[in-house]
Amino acid sequence: MAAETVPVDYYEVLQISISAEPETVHRVYRLLAQRYHPDNAETGNEAKFRQVAEAYQVLSDPQERARYDARHERQRQERWRFAQLGETADTDFDGEQNLRMTVLEVLYTKRRLEPAEPGIFHIDLEKLTGRPREHLEFTLWYLIQKKLVNRTDNSLLAITADGIDFFEERYKALPMSRRLAAVND
Repeated sequence: MAAETVPVDYYEVLQISISAEPETVHRVYRLLAQRYHPDNAETGNEAKFRQVAEAYQVLSDPQERARYDARHERQRQERWRFAQLGETADTDFDGEQNLRMTVLEVLYTKRRLEPAEPGIFHIDLEKLTGRPREHLEFTLWYLIQKKLVNRTDNSLLAITADGIDFFEERYKALPMSRRLAAVND
């Protein structure tokens, strides 16, 4: 069903409040149905008419409306969650950049000190960075996609030659206090 893939806000379609009474739903539907009916030469619009009719069909039936309201509330909360996450994008962006450099620094040090065994298990990286697996997933995905880090045959994480170049170029520009902050965040 198309309504499932791209959610339509039936309250918005009918231009009514979520708390609108059944009589209001019916009255507004009649006005909009007349306006958008395909037989209306001035304002007819078949697609809008179908959307208004679909919205009315759902919102005029108490059981359908209750099911729709539950789904509508989940969608509304999800939109707010993404909006709130967007408000912290600047601090998340800085934190993510610091975490990338911290991961590269850990892998760089491991490769430099133990060239015969340059890889680190994911769990060890979690301990060394102070970040849980869930917080490292995006960082590792990015570093692997950029070919700065790879997974060895044993599923160990290791810095690549490109990763070493990248890290060394940016290392001096990133103050020690910011690198350490990434571990302590």
